[in-house]
Amino acid sequence: IVAVPTPIDDHNLPDLTPVLAASRTVGKVLKKGDYVVYESTVYPGCTEEDCIPILEEESGLKFVDDFKVGYSPERINPGDKEHTLTSIVKVVSGCDTESAEVITNVYGSIITAGVHCASTIKVAEAAKIIENTQRDVNIALMNELSIIFNKMGINTFDVLEAAGTKWNFLRFFPGLVGGHCIGVDPYYLTFKAKEYGYHAQIINSGRYVNDSMGGYVAKQTVKKIVAANKNIRNAKVLVMGVTFKENVSDIRNSKVVDVVNELKSYMVNVEVVDPYASNEEVKEEYDFEIVPEIGKGYDAVIVAVNHHQYVDLKEDYFESISSEDGILVDIKGIYKDKIQNLTYWSL
Repeated sequence: IVAVPTPIDDHNLPDLTPVLAASRTVGKVLKKGDYVVYESTVYPGCTEEDCIPILEEESGLKFVDDFKVGYSPERINPGDKEHTLTSIVKVVSGCDTESAEVITNVYGSIITAGVHCASTIKVAEAAKIIENTQRDVNIALMNELSIIFNKMGINTFDVLEAAGTKWNFLRFFPGLVGGHCIGVDPYYLTFKAKEYGYHAQIINSGRYVNDSMGGYVAKQTVKKIVAANKNIRNAKVLVMGVTFKENVSDIRNSKVVDVVNELKSYMVNVEVVDPYASNEEVKEEYDFEIVPEIGKGYDAVIVAVNHHQYVDLKEDYFESISSEDGILVDIKGIYKDKIQNLTYWSL
């Protein structure tokens, strides 16, 4: 079973280095009768077009005749204690009828939620990549609506609460889209689409919107500080949370970093705290440090990640660490209708 990262490079193109290297490693020890199952998220066709030739080259064996290959995407949701490996329906596939049956039985021996056998490896690859692409596009719509409603002076979460009373309204919310799945996988699909002569319009637009939200949040924060008649160059801002999602330590592709960097471009003094993230990892990956403790006198506080340590904080706490005419930026709207004295803004 091969389950290695499939990141993107600085140009948002697929970086297959880990999965191809893993294929070489496996190929060197592959023997007749073996099965290889890939779980890494890839574009449709990657397993058969990119990985299997390496397995054949390194092993000297013939695909199907000597060894068989399947694809079964990893579907774990980081930090989710409810949707665990055995409780999520497992999508599986094989290179032929026999391999599909064997792979189904192997996974079926531990997956209590059931197994869905896709018709081909490409179908299984495509199913995984659209799970995250669908979510990315829907969140992008919410983010764009948030930008529009902000200009109109309407609270987005109030709008979504009202619209959500209809039975078929899909429940998505605005926010920063980072991590190693939702913010990455759509680029694999758009890359492959280009090979077929199609430029993905909606998917790329969604990616553009979501990738720009960190800068947008920072700019809105700067506007609020300026509106409070404060010198932005001397402003002090606290950012609470730097991981890509709540209650995990994973900082990969965190869009909170975009907020921090955009604020720093205005010469703002930014301090970052996070109860889960490793200061060493943040320093190595993003070249700034997590402060050991929260200080006082912040002109703005940005609650960027809904860690459980932050969810129940009261306004008097934020007032105690804020300067006069303090500002609370509540990206995910968890303090909506709870802030009376501070200047409040959310997506």
